[in-house]
Amino acid sequence: MPSPQPPAAQPSTGAPTPDDAPGADDTRPVPRDRGPVETPGDAAEPATPAQAEPAQAEPTTQAGPATAGDPEDDSSTQDIRFAPGARPGAAPEPPAAGDPDDDSSTQDIRFAPGAHPGAAPEPPAAGATPATAAQAAAEGTPTAPTEPVAGHPSTAPAGSEPDGGTVPDGGPVSGSAPESSDPGSSAPDRGPGAGHDGGPGDGGSASGGPGGGPGEPGSGGGAQRPWWRRPVVLAPAAALALLGGAYGVDLLVAGGHVPRNTVVAGVELGGLSPAAATETLETELAPRVAADHVVVADDVEATLSPATAGIELDVDATVDAAADQPLNPWTRLTTFFTDREVDPVMTGEETALAAQIDALAEQVDRAPVDATIAVEGTDARVVDPVDGRTLDREGAAETVTEFLADGGDPATPIELPVETIPVRVDAEEARRVLDEVVAPGLAAPVTVTSQDGGTSAEVPAEAIAASLTFTPQDDGELAVALDPAALQEAVGDGFSAFGTPAEDARFEVAGEAVSLVPSVDGTGVAPDALATQLRDVLPQPAPRTVTAELGPVEPEFSTADAEALGIREQISTFTTNFTSAASGTNIRVAAGEIDGAIIRPGETFSLNDYTGPRTEAQGYVPAGVINNGEFTTAVGGGVSQVATTLFNAVFFAGLEDVYHKPHSYYISRYPAGREATVYYDTIDLEFRNDSDTGVYVDTQWTPGSLTVSFYGTKRYEIESISSSRYNIRQPVVQEKPDDGDCSPSNGSTGFDITVTRVFNDLQGNELRREDFRTRYAAEPIIRCVPPEPEPKPEPAPGGAAPASAPAPAGRRPGAPARRRTPPVPA
Repeated sequence: MPSPQPPAAQPSTGAPTPDDAPGADDTRPVPRDRGPVETPGDAAEPATPAQAEPAQAEPTTQAGPATAGDPEDDSSTQDIRFAPGARPGAAPEPPAAGDPDDDSSTQDIRFAPGAHPGAAPEPPAAGATPATAAQAAAEGTPTAPTEPVAGHPSTAPAGSEPDGGTVPDGGPVSGSAPESSDPGSSAPDRGPGAGHDGGPGDGGSASGGPGGGPGEPGSGGGAQRPWWRRPVVLAPAAALALLGGAYGVDLLVAGGHVPRNTVVAGVELGGLSPAAATETLETELAPRVAADHVVVADDVEATLSPATAGIELDVDATVDAAADQPLNPWTRLTTFFTDREVDPVMTGEETALAAQIDALAEQVDRAPVDATIAVEGTDARVVDPVDGRTLDREGAAETVTEFLADGGDPATPIELPVETIPVRVDAEEARRVLDEVVAPGLAAPVTVTSQDGGTSAEVPAEAIAASLTFTPQDDGELAVALDPAALQEAVGDGFSAFGTPAEDARFEVAGEAVSLVPSVDGTGVAPDALATQLRDVLPQPAPRTVTAELGPVEPEFSTADAEALGIREQISTFTTNFTSAASGTNIRVAAGEIDGAIIRPGETFSLNDYTGPRTEAQGYVPAGVINNGEFTTAVGGGVSQVATTLFNAVFFAGLEDVYHKPHSYYISRYPAGREATVYYDTIDLEFRNDSDTGVYVDTQWTPGSLTVSFYGTKRYEIESISSSRYNIRQPVVQEKPDDGDCSPSNGSTGFDITVTRVFNDLQGNELRREDFRTRYAAEPIIRCVPPEPEPKPEPAPGGAAPASAPAPAGRRPGAPARRRTPPVPA
């Protein structure tokens, strides 16, 4: 009688499924305790060890179909036997020899056809014995699942099943189904997709089959840990946790203090509190920043004051920057091995620093000097070039700021960047010009002839030398030329025979009226053309000749120039008188030199500059002067008369007084408080034409008077108001020996006086006032007395000098006599 099949197990959910229908194949594994299930009356004979065939090493994964109605067909299950205590992951051990009926050493696990070997088989019921398992199979009652062995891998290939029969008790156990005892059956080959034990190809499920117990996680290779419990995950996680903990502890420990190994400009601040860091910076770094520093720019050395330059160390901001905890873990880790550099925070005034650098640049900056040729007389020599230089102002400011920020030592000079400016013309080019042009050009004069050849004149080498000019070119050449104006001045009237000279415009005065005499153009040698001709023949050897080109010669002061000055009327005039003949001569010479002078708008007139040194060569003679309070004589004496007359013309013209000095003693022929003296190269008279029109100076001299008149465009009506004399000082009497140099004087009183210049417009309305305060010293009364004769010593009687009387007793020689105090009456 065929062995009955056990009923299909119910799904774990308890709900009916299509597989629960009658006749459905149960593909779930059925656990077995010992050997195949036997039915009464049809038990299979146990196979002996000699009859059992060893299982194939590589059974196929496809099991053959069961034959319908075959009572011996047990293809719906697959038995796998394990030795007790053996790890399911290892190969099962065969039964002991000679004990075919003893199946206590094995454990059979049956798989339903089609069940994946990778899935966990259903274990037998807890506490089940082989008898109870067989009884349950005979009664059709499903057995309880056996508790799975931890780490047990599937040993049956996927889809493999014995073809007819079952694995007999005591048969060999392997990872594949054993061969059937039926001679006509054979083990099928392992199909594709079947994997090795625990391999990825065994397609094991991580959960139990329907109706089975809870699934064991993992594949057919055995129960595996979750991914988050694997060593490759746990080891890095543990390391990260350790580092994170250390990071947190480090932040906690360092909180409120400057991070370790923090350095600011060489000052160690690591581990300090903010207060301690502040004190350290104020003690060690701040004094270095505030100290004066020596700066060097090329060969120029100066002192730079950070305080004046507005550069200071911001201690609070620097401490804040240093105490800022870095949150980057790598940065915190590296601070164990290296310093953490923090730049100090500096505050500064760019304008103040730039001012100090500009002041230094004035000493450093130097324009390049190109090589040139110096001419003295007719001798010429090469002047070597000198490169220029300029202070890099922006770079200097950065250098100073960085040096102070780095906490530089005040004793170390700060090197500032200086840029070099190259020259355009080198010494070699200057020597070439000297040898090829200048030297032959100054070797001999050049002859100038008229176009008809009837007139000729020479340009001497001195005139050529005086008019030579040398101009550096961008291409490195040194250009040589002759200045036409300098050439004309050097030649003078040497070309007067070539044509007619030009006449300048001039002013003529008649009393208060002034008229303009127009200029006249002339003809003659054109200076520009002559300068070019001479330059062309300079390299040629002597003799050299050029033909003059005649053309119009314009006057230096044209009619248009004169009209533009606006000189049309008299604006002031003043006259002074004198008696000395010697002084009169000097007055005439000086007045003649300033006659016709034109002071253009904005110009300043200087009497000493205009007349030059007053020497006998210019026609001056010795006359009276006041020198150091004494009357004496000197060449040019009396020119103060011209200065006083000129000053009064300035006063009443309303022009600006720049400088004047009154006499030390009052001179009665001059208006008190409105006069001036001069002494060449020491005392001058200066005034400025502050009007919009020119001023023409006219002087009229007579043997006893001098008149100075100004012509221009009248602006003011000037009124002079003099105060009364105050602070009167009487003269003292001085006796001097009459040795020939003594000049007697009656003296005069000294006093103070104030003169007010009132500016009125042409309608008489007062505009403003200006005071001139003068202090005169008292002139001493000088008496010249004959010198007293020197006394002659009288000879003593007998020809010997009288002997001095001996000192009284009790008194040392030379001591004064003791005075006797008269008695005081009672």
